[in-house]
Parts: sequence; C-alpha cells; structure tokens
Amino acid sequence: MPNSDNGRISADQLTLVEQASLASGATLWETKPVERVGLRAIRFSDGPHGVRRQGSRDEYVGSGRSEPATCFPPAVALGSSWDPALLQRMGVALGREARHLNVQVLLGPGINIKRSPLCGRNFEYLSEDPHLSGRLGAALIDGVQSQGVGTSLKHFAVNNQETDRQRVSADVDERTLREIYLAAFEYAVTQAQPWTVMSSYNRINGTYSAENRWLLTEILREEWGFEGLVVSDWGGVDNRVAALRAGLDIEMPTMGGSTDALLLRAVEEGNLAPELLEAMAERVLALIERAAAAPAVSAPDLAAHHQLAREIAGQCAVLLKNDGVLPLAGDASVAVVGELACTPRIQGAGSSQVTPAFLDSPLDEMRAVSGQEIPFAAGYSLDGGPPDPELEAAAVSLARAAEITVVFLGLPAPEESEGYDRTHIDLPANQLSLLAAVAATGTRVVVVLANGGLVKLSDWDHQAHAILESWLLGQAVGGAIADLLFGVVNPSGKLAETIPIRLEDTPSYLNFPGEQAHVRYGEGVFVGYRHHDAVGGAVSYPFGHGLSYTTFDYQDLGLTVRGRGETLAVAVTARLTNTGTRSGREVVQAYVSAPSRAVRRPPRELRGFRKVELAPGESTTVELVLPWRDLAYYDVALHRWSVDSGAVTIALGASSRDLRLTGQVTVVGTEVAPKITVDSTLAEWAAHPAGRNVLEREMQPPADSGESAARFLSEASLKTVGSFPLSRLARFPGAHLDAARLEEFAEEVNAS
Repeated sequence: MPNSDNGRISADQLTLVEQASLASGATLWETKPVERVGLRAIRFSDGPHGVRRQGSRDEYVGSGRSEPATCFPPAVALGSSWDPALLQRMGVALGREARHLNVQVLLGPGINIKRSPLCGRNFEYLSEDPHLSGRLGAALIDGVQSQGVGTSLKHFAVNNQETDRQRVSADVDERTLREIYLAAFEYAVTQAQPWTVMSSYNRINGTYSAENRWLLTEILREEWGFEGLVVSDWGGVDNRVAALRAGLDIEMPTMGGSTDALLLRAVEEGNLAPELLEAMAERVLALIERAAAAPAVSAPDLAAHHQLAREIAGQCAVLLKNDGVLPLAGDASVAVVGELACTPRIQGAGSSQVTPAFLDSPLDEMRAVSGQEIPFAAGYSLDGGPPDPELEAAAVSLARAAEITVVFLGLPAPEESEGYDRTHIDLPANQLSLLAAVAATGTRVVVVLANGGLVKLSDWDHQAHAILESWLLGQAVGGAIADLLFGVVNPSGKLAETIPIRLEDTPSYLNFPGEQAHVRYGEGVFVGYRHHDAVGGAVSYPFGHGLSYTTFDYQDLGLTVRGRGETLAVAVTARLTNTGTRSGREVVQAYVSAPSRAVRRPPRELRGFRKVELAPGESTTVELVLPWRDLAYYDVALHRWSVDSGAVTIALGASSRDLRLTGQVTVVGTEVAPKITVDSTLAEWAAHPAGRNVLEREMQPPADSGESAARFLSEASLKTVGSFPLSRLARFPGAHLDAARLEEFAEEVNAS
C-alpha cells in the first residue's frame, strides 16, 4: 500500500484494526508497530531528572532496575534555581542521553502545584506557584526537545496528592483551576508545545482526567492549541471508549489488546465515531514520524554531564540562615556529623528513580575542596529509630573539639515516595536529639538539610548559626554542597515554596487529603504564600527567600503602561547593584497586586522574575514586561480572563516579603458589562448604567403615593433588597414594576 503524498504513513492507509492497535502500548514502555506498512514502535522512559531506561523485558515500573544515566537534581531543587536558562541546558543533556539510550519520549517534567507539604511526590514538582512552575517547565521541555526527543508534560491535571490517587475526585471551582492548577500547564503548552501530555490518575469534579473532554479537548486542544498527543499515566484509564471520546490517544502500558477490542466493538455498534479512532491514529503516526526524524547520536560525555549536574545543584540549594559562619575558611576547625554526609539522599522514590552514573558524597568532597581530613561521626542511623547513645556521644565528642560543626540532617527515604503521602513535616527524633546535643557543646552549628518535601524548622532553628536547604541534589550532591559551604560557589537558590511555622498553618490543612474519595480544594486560589500573605500569618521562611554571600541594592523603579485591554502590558525596570565583595546571582522578583471589584484576590502574586549575575560593584538594569494576563483573574460569570481598570501595585524584591521597590500604575482593563437577565438581582440591574436608567423610568409609583423609584435604588435599600432577583421583586406590590415586561427591559439593557 503506498504512503501518502509527503512520504509518511497516514491513518487512512491503516485498517480499522490497525488504527485501534495504536491506542495502547505493546509493552510496558513501547507503542505497537504495524509491520505491514513498515511502522516501527517508539519507546517512552521515565524521567524527568534523568533517563530511567529499563531493560527490554516488561519490568515493574518502580523496580529501580535501569541503565546508568546522569541523575540531575530533581524538580524540588530545580524550582529553587529560578533559572529557566539553567533548566534548558539540563534538558539538552537529558535529550542527548535519551537519544543515545534509544528513548523517544521522556516522561516529564511534572509541574503540579505543591498544594500541601504532605504530598508524597512533592520532590517531583517545582513550586507552589504556577508562574514559576510554568516557565521552568517550558524551559526544560525546550531543552529536551531541541535534541529530537519528546517530553510528556504531567500530570494533567490537579494531581496534588498520592492518597487514593487512582480514584479521588479533586473538587475544585473553575477560577481556582484556571488561575492555580492549570496555569502552569497552559504556559508550558502554549510556549513550548511538548510532544505529549500525560493525563493524571485522579478525577476532577467527579470525572476521571483521562475521560474529561472539557480538559483534554476543549481546553488543551481547542483553547491552548496543543498539537501533540495525550498519553495516559500508566494504568490510568478506567473507561477506554470514554477516554478516546474525551481526547486521550495512547493508553499505557500494554493492555494485551483487550481495550483495543473495546474500541473496535464500540465503532461496530455505533457507539464510537470512526473519525475519532482515525484522528487518534493520525496523532500517534505524527509522533512516531517526529521521533524517527532525529538522527542517532554518539555516546554522551557522562563526565561532562556530571559537572553540569554539579553546577546546576550549586544554584539550587537555598541558604536560609547565616550568622556569619559561612562560607567556611579552608583551614577552619570543622567537624562533620550526620550519616547523610556519607550516605546522601539524591532523589525521591518511585517511578522517577534513576540509576546514577556517578555519585559523590558530601564528606568526601568537603575533604577534597578544603584539603583537610575533616573528622566525621555518623551521629544517628537512617532508619529513623530512637537516638543511639553511642553514635550521639561520638558526634558530640567531635563537636566539642571543633569551632564549627556541620550537621547533616534530612528525611530518610521511606518518609516520602510516590504512592503515599506524608503524615507530618518533622525531622526524625534521633536527628533532632543529635542536633540539640551538638548545639549544647558551644560549637558553631551549620545545618545542611536533605529532603524532598519541606520540613519543620521552627522547633530547632535557634540551635543553628546557618542552615543550607539542599533539597535533593542528584548525583553531584557532594561536590555542590562542598562548593557552597567553602564559598567556591555563592548560594543563589530561592525558595519555591513557603516554609510554614506549623503544618496547621498551611492553607489546605483541613482539606487534605480528603475523605470518602473526595478532596475539597476549599482554600481556592489562596495556595502557599497567597494564603500566608492574605491572613498576615507568620512563616519560618517566605516564598522567594534565599541568602547570598554578597549583597544587592535595588534602585530606580520604572513603570510604563503600554496599550489597554488585551493589548495591555506594563514594562518594569530597576537598577540592580552588587554592593558586596563577591560575585553572585540575585533573583529579582516582581509581584502584582491588582484588586478586583468582582472577586477576592491575593494581596500579591508572582508575575515576573529574572536571575542576574553581577561582579562586585557591578550594576545592570533589569527589565520585565508584564502582559495583560499577568494582571488578570478568571471571571467565571463571563468565562474569560478579565482585568479591572484602575490602580495596580507592582513591587520588586528578593522574596514575597522582602519587597525593595513599590509603585503604582493606572490601567484600562477588559471590562465587559455582564449580561442582564430577568433573574439578575436588583443590585446587578442598578450597577449597570442602562439597567439603572430602565428601573428609574419604569418603577414609577402612583403620583399620590408619595413614593419614588429612588426608594428601591437608594444605597440603604440596595443593601437590604439588592440581592433579590428582579423577577421576584417585581411581584412585590410596592415595586411598581410590570413583571410581564421584564424580558423586554432586559433586551433593552443588553442592547445599549
């Protein structure tokens, strides 16, 4: 059978059976070939911080048996880099390794929002903020796909917990969906066009994501213009026919042909349009052709990639606190305690677990960078059990003899994983016991943390002179931490999530993880710092926070408004100067406060950022352009994004609570008069200029009554009866309004 005119195989060249065969995998990782027309299979592989290519046999997804590859820092660390260019470079390296390992689609990045610190998979996600997540995710996609390897943006959508993840319904209002949980996906799709998007396991407002036509077709394809293919999460399809109707293309992994048969039967019985099956096959063919176009590459330089991983990790760790103890001098009197210093945690557990090509330990690298044989004691065991008096005593003995003791603390691997959520945010008791004992010796304490989900600091922060939150830094963790502690690299990471004082202070606390197969997103758009700033609550460390070994000065804020409505943009400029004695990077963060008359909005929202490197004494002008969508909220009544006219406050700073420059601009928004109906309230009629005119004209009492229309339309009266639909109010004897003519009046108002 001949190919289509452009030389590629088209869906109309396949039989119905062959089209249906493309709707599911052939193995755990591969699509089905069609030998009759020379169509080969392509291979997926877990990511997103490394290529987890399993062997040719169908192995269990989470087995951990995979070929060695560079284990870059996971998303929890990458989010704190605030550097899209850095993630793009990492993506290029991932793409090269994937091609060498004969992987055509890398599963990632994951850009779900960190709604709760208890989510067991938070180590795979970037941030609590969709603006930051979307831009970093798009950069990683660009990097991978520049090498002829596809990505699978995941998990679409509202996958914010592991508890009952296969069935739970995330019950979320549309405004919250649009502004928080879909916004990062929207940016990544429209700006980077991932080859595939992966549907999530969960339901959204009762409908499985894989069967949600509103999500997969109306929003993803029709609104956002997604050009690629939708693949299920592994085992994430409940009803295959409903999923195909909704817009899901490939079901993974293999179902042994059983669900393909369901599709064929549905077509034969008239329950599935054959055009939908053909459109699915066409998208699968396009993906396979795209992957086939990439030429083979030579073996990547894994040693060079290890150095890249070290560079990236060095920009991800966040210096939370520093009372002058860091950076360490090369000849400082230093001891190291904590088993995590020589047995580091580099990544989370589950489907993203990569077999690292190399692995550095922090202890070995600290000794190499300093040139000293730094003494070490384990101090605790990694099983999270009770304090061990002998281990603790040995560590305390070292600390008494040292001017500075670096204490490595963190979460044992079983504390966080794909498949289950955490139950608390505390460090293990044996580690806290060790820290208290070391601090009591009088040594100056530097704490280095290793954790995929945030941990509570408020109980022990006072015991440390410095705290370095290193998250999980991948295979080059040792070198990166040594570089940071000894000042070879200047810390530049910024928190991508708020560190609360208590778990109880987090906005989702009373609504996580839900009950009886439902989780209610009752906090709405007030996620993370949006909540903490709205209620004025104290936090341990705010969103965007991160210290440096140098200092930066912000001057000369400039705000320029261009256009109006959907052509609106605000240009923001400021002068940034390195006022310290070391070269360093600063993340300039732009926050917008755009109050609305229609909805309650957070006091400020991240809407722009730029990471800038400056030498001592060097200055530069930083410019950010904020388009109209950065000022908008989603208006559910109008089914559109809206900007209210009026004053908008824009602040630049080093965190959501360290705002250095603030200014205001006046903008002309996108207001559209709401449609008036007979069921619109009296207040809504009165707020519409034409509506008020009609009411004043028609609500005319008899001349001898001593009343007037103004009685109902006064401010005091509207407070009392303004919530009445006009159709009901018209039935009141004193309304003096012809109920039979309300439709006529509404048409007049809407036509004005």
